[in-house]
Parts: sequence; C-alpha cells; structure tokens
Amino acid sequence: MPIIKQLFAKDHQPELTERNSSVRGRVNDAGLLDAYSQAVTHAAETVSPSVVKIEVRHAPRRTARGQEVPEHGGSGSGFVITPDGFILTNSHVVSGADKVQVLFSDGQKVKADVLGDDPDSDLAVIRAHASQLPPVTLGDSQAIRVGQLAIAIGNPLGFSCSVTAGVVSALGRTLRARSGRLMDDIIQTDAALNPGNSGGPLVNSRGEVIGVNTAMILPAQGICFAIAVNTARLVTTQLIAYGRVRRSVIGVAGQNVELPRGLARRHDILADTAVLVVGVEPVGPAAAAGLAEGDLIIELAGHSIASIDDLHAVLTHDRIGTACPIVVLRDGEQREFAIVPAEKISS
Repeated sequence: MPIIKQLFAKDHQPELTERNSSVRGRVNDAGLLDAYSQAVTHAAETVSPSVVKIEVRHAPRRTARGQEVPEHGGSGSGFVITPDGFILTNSHVVSGADKVQVLFSDGQKVKADVLGDDPDSDLAVIRAHASQLPPVTLGDSQAIRVGQLAIAIGNPLGFSCSVTAGVVSALGRTLRARSGRLMDDIIQTDAALNPGNSGGPLVNSRGEVIGVNTAMILPAQGICFAIAVNTARLVTTQLIAYGRVRRSVIGVAGQNVELPRGLARRHDILADTAVLVVGVEPVGPAAAAGLAEGDLIIELAGHSIASIDDLHAVLTHDRIGTACPIVVLRDGEQREFAIVPAEKISS
C-alpha cells in the first residue's frame, strides 16, 4: 500500500498541480473580467443620465446654384455640462439646423437653441429649455495614457444610450475639420462609434469625460476619434461667452510651397516648406504691415511657419490687436515687419 501511495503521488501529482493551476488561472481571469465589467458598468451608470439624443430639422432651401434642397433632418448625441441646460455636442450635428430638440434618458423631450457653433473645432453648445439636469464631470485629457479603458456613450443609428468600450489607441492625432482647419490633440480609440455617436462623451473608468466623440474611418475597423476634453473646455468657454471662438487673422491668402534647398541653407531655415502669399486684402493687417504678393512667410511671433496649419495654430484669440513680428523671404532676402492681427469675422 505505501508503494501504491508513493507511485500515485509521483505519477499523478503533476497533473493535479497543473489542473489546480489552471483552475486558479480561471479564477484570476474571472476576477479581472469582473473588475472590467464593474468599471464599464460604473462609468455607464454615472454618465448615461447626462447623455442626450439631439434631433435636428433643416428647412427647405435653395443652393447657390439654384438647386432646391427639401426639408430634412438628422440626429446625434450630446451631454449636459451644466444643470441649467448647457449641452456640448459636435458642430456638424447642429450646424445650420432650424429646429433642435433634445431627448433625455428619462424620455423627456424639450426644445433647444444653438448657443454657439465652431466648425473649425467641430464643437457646438446648445441650451435645452430645462433645469436641474445632471451634468457630467470633465476629466483631464493630459492625464490619460495609451492603453487605458475608454468608454463611448451615445445614440448610434438612433439606438438611445448605447455603450461601447475599448482602449485609448493613441494620443496627439490630428484631424481635418469639415471647415478645412486642422484640429490638434485628437484622441484615437477603438471603442466602436457609428453615425449618431457624434457629440457623445468618451469617458474613463471613473466616469469622467475625456473626449467628445467626433468621427470614425468608415472602411476601417476600430479607428475612431474624439476631441480631447481640454480642447473642448477652452472652446466651450468661448462659445458660451461670445457665441463663437475668437481667432485672429492677418489678411492674406496663402498656399504651402517648397523652399529651395539652397535658400533654406542660406538663411538657416530648418523647414522644407513655407507659406507663399498669393493675395493680400487691400484693407487688413498684412497690407498695413507692408506684406506683398510673392512673399514667403517663414516666421510669425517667434514661431516657425512651414504651412497654413502652422499659421492657424499661431493666430489664436490672444494675438488680436497685439503687434508681433512676421518674417518673410522677399527676392531671396529676409525681411521683418511688425503686424497687428485682427479678429476673424465669422461668415
């Protein structure tokens, strides 16, 4: 009997140990899965009451070419940022709408007005005719890390308060707005987005908003984008205060061009491109400063300018009315002018 016990222990203990290890692994995995579920559930329960469905109607109109566009509608998402009815969403959800209605998670539907719209950042603020609403908590997009949990909440294809989850795939992406302006500090995520998710929140495991869902690449899978909440916070402040985002202009039409290598070396310019001035407004900051067609802009306010996007990035609202140096190449020589950017007038 002792020999049988010894053989049994010798021959079968590894199998039992392996089996026990497998069981422990499944238990541990189950714990991880449960923690993941709890995180997503907590975030969804925290934020969903603040997420709204936005329904818009566009009245019949005639295009510049005389074509008749019939009445049509659309929908998107948004989320409450103040108890008295301020709601953040995407510009492309409400831009040009003649009628806006907001549907809350409890079934309440109210009218809303577009308070401010900024196509350049694809953000807009509307105000619902309601009070004592549950606002979201805004997080800090500078604190998020690639790989952390990302949860999207919205109304894809009309399905109210749908939740999808994934991770933050990348940070610091750039995305072209419908206006043509480049948007910086974009969050990439694989949390599934569909038409109707636009304007909804992207949140972390604590239920804090870290981004505003804005776009997906249709042919791809798992490549979706959100505007960082820190950008949204700055834009929202101006939209509420002014109804628009204040930006500055210098009164030129320009295009990106390559710099001849010899010219760049001669003037110690690191960039391979510059902005060619192809037009100057007769009455504007550039004309007053002395800029002319054919000038190559290489620097503004101490910032290197290699493209139109660089120019836009420098021309923020704090440049309005403040003199700053602008450096151009004219006839192969560097020339510096003092220019006073003016406020951009929205069309």
